Amino acid sequence: MDDNSNNSRRKFLDKGLKLGLVAAIGGIGLSKLTSKLSAKPSNSSEDTVELMTTDGTIIQVDAAEVVEMKHSKDDDVKYNVREGMPNRKFVMVVDLAKCKNALSCQSACNKAHYITGENAWLKVYKMQESKDTAPYWMPTTCQHCDQPACVTVCPVDATFKRRDGLVLIDNDRCIGCRFCMAACPYSARVFNWDEPDQGEITLNLDMINHTPTPEHAGMPSVKGTVDKCDFCPHMVDEGELPHCVTACPNGVFYFGDKYEDTVTNGDETLRLGKLLEDKAGYRLMEGLGTEPSVYYLPPTNRSNTFEEGLENYTEFQSVEKPGES
Repeated sequence: MDDNSNNSRRKFLDKGLKLGLVAAIGGIGLSKLTSKLSAKPSNSSEDTVELMTTDGTIIQVDAAEVVEMKHSKDDDVKYNVREGMPNRKFVMVVDLAKCKNALSCQSACNKAHYITGENAWLKVYKMQESKDTAPYWMPTTCQHCDQPACVTVCPVDATFKRRDGLVLIDNDRCIGCRFCMAACPYSARVFNWDEPDQGEITLNLDMINHTPTPEHAGMPSVKGTVDKCDFCPHMVDEGELPHCVTACPNGVFYFGDKYEDTVTNGDETLRLGKLLEDKAGYRLMEGLGTEPSVYYLPPTNRSNTFEEGLENYTEFQSVEKPGES
């Protein structure tokens, strides 16, 4: 896959959204597109662009009628990374019917966040409801809850929830008490017992033009602190999808904005509400009241056989080991 193709898959929160022709469409609001709006539609001339209406319809409009609007984040004033992006609510959808334990998601996450071995933030488990039902693969990660227990118990405010829904860890504040790990019902956190063998961190090209802050994540792990999935805020800030979403060859992960009712896996863009309704989406441990931001679609009408993923499976621990590529 060439660089242009990769870029087109990863862009979905373009900072320069073009929302013209509102009057011509009869007042119908337009959702954000999943690709750079400067890109040309695949089946149109240079004079038209594709836009999505609120009912999910794709329409073509005259490019001359489309005007560029500024993102809600002021270009001149950097938003507070601890507060998060205003007017956003990021969510993820995991389609269990598509997962075949390829572990591409995990490898991409590990590489991007300098993770090795058993400390993987994203794990894939073999699941089977009973001996009479078929097994399936289930990726698990931090659920980025709206009511996160981890935030409540942290004594130093190292774990915090942003207004855009992301739950993050400030490693400079973390004292390694692990109260958050005990409080998390999803076992989504890991503790850095040793200095991770992360190699030369400058090799990560995604970070070359990024100046990390303690709250902004995307930094190498620190011994004696807690880590977890962060939804790649340094990527989302640039209008790109998290690493796991773009790396998955089967389109298992969808990421988007709940307020816009839109999610994408890079190849297709869907209405969040309709997707969850049509495919009986659910969240883990709903009864606990944590209100996760990660939804799952049941493993029905699977596109891959379970056996296809067994080559990458290790009992109880489907993670790559240190030294493996």
